[in-house]
Amino acid sequence: MPSGAPSPPDATALPALGERVLIWVAFPLLGAGAGWLLRYVAGWAASLPWTPFEGPLRLVGSIPPTAFTIGAVALGAVAGLVLAVIADEYTVKVVVDDRQVAVAHRGSRREVPRGSIAAVFLDAKQLVLLGHDTEELVRQGGDLPRPGPLAAAFQAHGYPWREGDPHREEFRRWADGLPDLTDAAHAYFRARARALEKGDGEDAEQLRLELARLGVAVREENKRQFWRLTGRPPSG
Repeated sequence: MPSGAPSPPDATALPALGERVLIWVAFPLLGAGAGWLLRYVAGWAASLPWTPFEGPLRLVGSIPPTAFTIGAVALGAVAGLVLAVIADEYTVKVVVDDRQVAVAHRGSRREVPRGSIAAVFLDAKQLVLLGHDTEELVRQGGDLPRPGPLAAAFQAHGYPWREGDPHREEFRRWADGLPDLTDAAHAYFRARARALEKGDGEDAEQLRLELARLGVAVREENKRQFWRLTGRPPSG
């Protein structure tokens, strides 16, 4: 399925269309409401014995009420629309059908054929799809759909949903120089530790994919990295 193509009629898309429409409607309405209340808040603040914004508040009070209300409501609605755009961009979209799973987030989209998926689960606040060699096909964090509807969507289409990571006990804390990892893996881990420390999620994700190509699955807790070897032979 090419990016942006319509979903098959039997697909389950999360979050549901109604939830996304609610964001696009509610945020501008809340912004408009905040703009409408602004004049009353400004009038109340100006009546206080002392306020640090007395000059701007007097300026607000000098604007004709009708013009100020129309302008404030319009600006509030625009601000709410901008927030809706940002919220939608950071929302993880998941489309599940009988043929594949598509996961989209911030302009990227990954599609995984059904036959490649051996397990699906939530690991803390991340959606994980495992392959038949226990490799992680997808590990997606961010603003995920609600757990209940997410599990129901996968189960409705017959995917092997699991309540937690079946390989969680295999993960070990990474320490530089461990003999079970190659020099290349340690180099990636060191670079990834720096990325996590700086809060560079994009770089950390790219380095996680490089480790996956070496047959190493990675997860983190509070910037601490944990790893396990998968049955997938290193690529390249």
